[in-house]
Amino acid sequence: MTIDSKGPIDWHLRALMAEAGMFQTTELLAPLREQGIVLSREQVYRLVTKAPERLNVEVLAALCRIFGCQPNDLITVTAQPAAAKKTGTGRGRDTAIGDLRPVRARLHRPADPGR
Repeated sequence: MTIDSKGPIDWHLRALMAEAGMFQTTELLAPLREQGIVLSREQVYRLVTKAPERLNVEVLAALCRIFGCQPNDLITVTAQPAAAKKTGTGRGRDTAIGDLRPVRARLHRPADPGR
């Protein structure tokens, strides 16, 4: 079970908690404190229910010790296809400007006042 599969990582903390018989986020507070990690109930809730954008290495190490796992058991990195970069040299129509195209400049010599 993964919490967040939209991004480049899948976060498996909730599944590891369930395997360990922990079904409420508050059950993780005491084991974290035993590891020297003091988080509020709200922080633990967010840690369990959402894939973290940033994760303290000490918290990651504490979670691995609590559940007897490796970091790759908590986090699965999924490869994202690289988006094609637009270089502006393509021959196709740019949908952002529609039918608008630059008009070629025409240069005219000024009229010679002596003629």
